This record gives sequence, structure tokens and C-alpha cells, in this order.
Amino acid sequence: MEPTNIKNPEYFHKVVDCQYACPSHTPVPEYIRLIAQGKYTEAYMVNWDSNVFPGVLGRTCDRPCEPACRRGRVEEEPVAICRLKRVAADFKDEVLQLMPQGPFPSNGKRVALIGAGPSALTVARDLAPLGYEIDLYDEQTAGGGFMRSQIPSFRLPESVLDEEVGYILRLGITTHFNQYVSSLKEILDKNYDAVFVGSGAPKGRDLNLPGRAEGAANIHIGINWLASVAFEHTQSVGKNVIVLGGGNTAMDCCRTALRLGGENVSVLVRSPFAEMKASPWEKEDAQHEGIPIIDNHVPKSFVVEGGKLVGMTFEKVRAEYDAQGKRSLVPTGEPDAFYPADDVLVAVGQENSFPWIERDLGIEFDKWGMPIVDATTFCSSNPRVFFGGDAAFGPKNVITAVAHGHQAAVSIHLACEGLDLKADRPAPYTNLHAQKMGIHEWSYDSYVVTDPRYIVPQEDKKITLRDRKKEVELGFSLDTAFAEAQRCLNCDVQTVFTEDKCIECDACMDVCPTACISFIPNAPEEELRENTKVPALNLEQALYVSGALKTTKVMVKDENVCLHCGLCAERCPTAAWDMQQYWYQVTKASGIGVQASV
Repeated sequence: MEPTNIKNPEYFHKVVDCQYACPSHTPVPEYIRLIAQGKYTEAYMVNWDSNVFPGVLGRTCDRPCEPACRRGRVEEEPVAICRLKRVAADFKDEVLQLMPQGPFPSNGKRVALIGAGPSALTVARDLAPLGYEIDLYDEQTAGGGFMRSQIPSFRLPESVLDEEVGYILRLGITTHFNQYVSSLKEILDKNYDAVFVGSGAPKGRDLNLPGRAEGAANIHIGINWLASVAFEHTQSVGKNVIVLGGGNTAMDCCRTALRLGGENVSVLVRSPFAEMKASPWEKEDAQHEGIPIIDNHVPKSFVVEGGKLVGMTFEKVRAEYDAQGKRSLVPTGEPDAFYPADDVLVAVGQENSFPWIERDLGIEFDKWGMPIVDATTFCSSNPRVFFGGDAAFGPKNVITAVAHGHQAAVSIHLACEGLDLKADRPAPYTNLHAQKMGIHEWSYDSYVVTDPRYIVPQEDKKITLRDRKKEVELGFSLDTAFAEAQRCLNCDVQTVFTEDKCIECDACMDVCPTACISFIPNAPEEELRENTKVPALNLEQALYVSGALKTTKVMVKDENVCLHCGLCAERCPTAAWDMQQYWYQVTKASGIGVQASV
């Protein structure tokens, strides 16, 4: 193999597994170290610069970072990255003085944002300090989009959302709330330099089954019902409630129904329990509140008697898999099951809907009615119109919408400057610097603790089930937050090897707790992976390969299982190994970055 080019900004980025997996590439180890140091405000600002909504995401994120966490790969459960983000939000000091301070000198450009969800708010946050005049349109009474209408208050208190949306609106954004945009052409005719569409995926899927029309009064589309509850149009529900669907929306629906008076609330889903789309912790929370999740049931009909919904029938199925792993749901042959219901909440998916976008504006749509959007620039086939969040590529989550907003803002800024959206796109900011405080001492805590993951405490069910606005999770205490933060392996502090200093004494190999370092003859990658001290079988993570040493061997390190503990650098007699912190910050239009020191 050729020697690893560690100057490639994406090489060490991928080694920081949690940050790499995060759509907005939040510097996770950095803010966790700051929390361990009691620097909650600094930790909050590191998050705010990247993911914009630390308090919201610290409660509701889908946590793509945690399955990627190295801790879970080499030892036990991953670090509670998401809930540590909440710690920064809960215990921060006043932060307004650390944010951009308007009014900002105008650059003469005007941008319209359609929808006040996370992607559009991110665009506003990034462009306002550059002098853009920004008009924000949304049919709701306040900003937040589906964060406000679809995430229940017992998961996300309104005060937290108001605070973080407010940080953006105070940048001089002109808001047009309670205003549904019925025509994109009308917006374009107002001579905006760019229009960003962040209207989400507002259409819940329905089930066209027998009895649907007759029982319509008590059959509700899940996301619409959640919004009706959030804005207090709906304040009660029937005694017997069926929730259809296996995603996070279904979990929100069933837990909300329980708080609105449902006594017998059940979730019925087509797929096996293990294959439900809902996050594992969302399923656990529903079950903790006594809500049964009944899998392998395919809905067949709504049962209506005397003009009133009384229940549903389901076909019982089992999952079978072919040689390629493709699943089929096969009827078991058992009699159909009947479940009583006064109300049914249909949460079987969401779809995009663009009836307000005229088809003669130069915006191309695919066969599914989705706009054709460039995955890098987020520009449509109309150079003035950009998309992001669920409106761009279908339903995802808050953190993905934020990532889209950052990159769309970059593109809008480039377009307004007359630059090429790809050729002139700036690279991410990266840095690599040593952590030495002495010959073998580091400026961070490198000790690898063996603590299991700490549990986030919850409020008593007797309290939370009586009040739909009472937050269930209490968050970590400061003592527990410190202990959980210590579980982080500092994956952004990289082992950097200098072959010219190496005397091949094997001290680093001997001291390595995971046997991830080998000195072996060079070979093609497949052969090297087999010949390392412990075979490096995870092809998703790279090998760190040095140039030829004096013996003609090469140093090969399996980045997959390295603990970043620094023992190799501490043991090395010639300082061939060094621990250097790697900083990676995604490109942003605003150019505003918070780079806290370790």
C-alpha cells in the first residue's frame, strides 16, 4: 500500500467516527471535553456553531453519532453524546454576547425562506450576519416548523424551542407568520435574489382501507393530529386508541394519546419489532409507559357500526427472508384479529407536497413529484431556487435539515456573489496540533475509564402522564455528566507517526491495549489486513500505513480499534509517535466559527 496521506482533511475526519457520522459534523469530542472541564457555555457555542439547536437536539436528535461511537465498538455501550449536548444547553451561562451582533451592514441582497423549520432557520442564521435581507414565511404562528408541531412538549419543552429559535430571529429576520405561501411564482416576482424552500414533508400518508370513509371522524393522520394537539385544537382522545405505524411519529402519537385520556393505547405495526423504524430508545420509552407494541399485524379494515368507528381488523403475518435478505410478510393462516378503537392514529409515513409550486418556473421534478436537487449545492434547476431539509430529499431528521441549511447558505452566498457553486466552494477548515505539555504529558485527560454508560433519569410517570407538557427526561446532573464525559475516548486526538524517528523497538506494539499496531512487510491492502497482529477486518475504517522503515517494513495501525489512549506515544523512546488534536469545521457561508481550545 501507498503511505497514508494524513494531510488529506478527510482522513482523520473519518477517524473521528462520531463527528464523521453527524450530518452537520459537530466536533463531538471537543465539546465533551469542555463539559468535563465545566465549560458548559463554551461547549454550547461549539454546538451552536455547528448544529444550531443544541438544546433541541440534546433532547430529540436521532443520534447517528452514537452507533458510530468507538466506545461501543471496542468495549460496551456508546457515549451518551446526545444527552451530553443537552448538558451544555441546560447549564450554559448567558450566550447572546457570544453570538453575531446586529444590525449588520446590508449587502443589498434579498433572500426569501419558505418554511420556518430547522433548515430554513439555519440558512437565516448563516446569511444574516453577511448583510442579507431575509424574509421568512410560515403558516404557523411561530418558528420551528415540525420541531414545534410534531415533537411533543414532554420531549421538547416549548421554552427550549422558543429560546433557540429566538437566537436566530433576533438577527434581524423579517418574519411572515400565519402566512401560507400558495404560489412560488408570487414569491419569485418579488425580485428576491434567491429563494430557499424548507417546507418539510407536510403530508401524512393515509390508508385506503374498507371503512375509512365511514369512520373518518375518528381516524386521524398522525402528524396532523400531533400538530392539532401542539396548538391546543385537540385536547382529548377516546378511551381505546390504536396507533398504526412503527416510526418515531407513531411513538409520539401513542405517548401523546396516553396523556390526553387514552386508557387502552396500543401500537400495531406490520413489521417485526426489531425492524421497526423507530429509534430503540423511542420504543423503550413507549413501553416504559405501559404501551404495548404489537408487531406482525397488517391492517385490513376499519370496523364501523351504526356510523361509528368501533375498531380495526388485522391479518397476522410472519417475516420470511430470501437468499438476498429481502423480507416478505407471509400470512400465518390464523384468524384475523380484531382490536377495539374509539380513535385511530395513522402514522405510516410522510410525503412531500408541492401544489404551491407552479410547474412553469424552470424547476424540474422527478416521477415521484420531488424537485431535482443537487446533493452538494442544494440548487434546483432554477438557479434562484434552493431546497433543503425534508423538502429536498424526503423525510429525515432535524440534524440532517441543519446540515442542508448550512450548505444551501454557502450556495446562496456564492450565487449572489456571481461565483460557481462547486468550483468556488471553499474547503472545510482543518487543523492538527500537538497536545504535549512535557515529554510525555498531554493537555487532555487520556485515561480510559471503564465505567458503563450512565442512565438519564426520568420524572415519575405519575406526574408526566397527567401533564402532556411535563418533560419526561430530567437530564444528567453535573456529577453524572462529568462521569459520562470521561467515557469519551478523545477520538479527535490522533496518533501521528513519524517514520524517520522510529527505531522499530516494538515498544508501542507491546503497550497497545488493543493490539492495533503492527510492523510488517508492505503488501496490498487485503493482505496487510490479514497480516496485522489482530486481523483488521472492518473495511469501513482505513489502515494507517507509514512509509518504508529502515528494515523495509511498514507500520500499520488499525484505526478501527485504536483507543487514542496515547500509551504508544508515552512509551516511544524517540517520539516517533505523537498525540495531535484534529479540528474539522464544515464550510459555512457566515465564516463565523467557534474554535475552543482543549
